[in-house]
Formats: sequence, C-alpha cells, structure tokens
Amino acid sequence: QVQLEESGGGLALVGGSLTLSCVSSGSIFDFVLMGWYRQTPGTQRELVADITRGGTIRYADSVKGRFTISRDNAKRTMYLQMDSLAPEDTAVYYCNGLVIKEGQYEFWGQGTQVTVSS
Repeated sequence: QVQLEESGGGLALVGGSLTLSCVSSGSIFDFVLMGWYRQTPGTQRELVADITRGGTIRYADSVKGRFTISRDNAKRTMYLQMDSLAPEDTAVYYCNGLVIKEGQYEFWGQGTQVTVSS
C-alpha cells in the first residue's frame, strides 16, 4: 500500500511563497496522474494542479501564473511551488496520486495546512 505524505505547509505573508512536497513511500512512476487539491471548511475539495506521468500539466484558473507543479520520479516526490500567495489560498492542501494497473487506485495524503495572512 503506497502512502503519500505532504510537507511544507505553514504560515506565509500575502505575496510570499511556500513550497509543498509530497513524498511517496514507493515509486511514483506508476502514478499516471498526480495532483494537488485544496479544501477549506464547508467547501468541496478542489483541484489546484495536476501533472501526468508524461509531464502534461493543468492548473486551476485561480493559481495560473502563480503556482508551479512538478514531479521528480527519482526522488519519489511531487512539488507545488506557490508564489504571490493571497489570503484566498488559505486551505488544507492534499496530495493525490492515481494508479491504473490491474484496476484503478487513488491515493491521498493526510493534508498540510497553508495559511496566508497579511
């Protein structure tokens, strides 16, 4: 059973930066798709950005030009570089991975809190 663990969350000032990391307990090569999601209390979890194994990237409109997603298969890690942070970026950020291999399996991390304050 693969486990995903996020780190790098915390408190940032408006306009500041944070880098989130998502480390897998196993190889991430099998993840055909990995992504970052976020959720605030009382709302549905929303996609922030995702990246395919082949490197195709998609961003939510709200983060385009400010956030950068990447993955390093050798380090079993996915990253989210967050720049020009705004208060509306405050949320719990979750790492997600999708494996399609003799079935379809989805894995989630436990989440990391990001708080943007002025």
